[in-house]
Amino acid sequence: ARRLHTVLEKLLEDVSFEAPDMPKTEIVINREYVRERLHDIVKDEDLSKYIL
Repeated sequence: ARRLHTVLEKLLEDVSFEAPDMPKTEIVINREYVRERLHDIVKDEDLSKYIL
């Protein structure tokens, strides 16, 4: 659960930070958004810290 939390935290950190100042809108998390936000994690060849 901690590893999943780490990935989700990295994925949503911008949204979480900016949410209080944003108007009430729908936020779409799609494949491209995930790839952009997690590119550092995916580049890291040692993915074992994220996989059980």
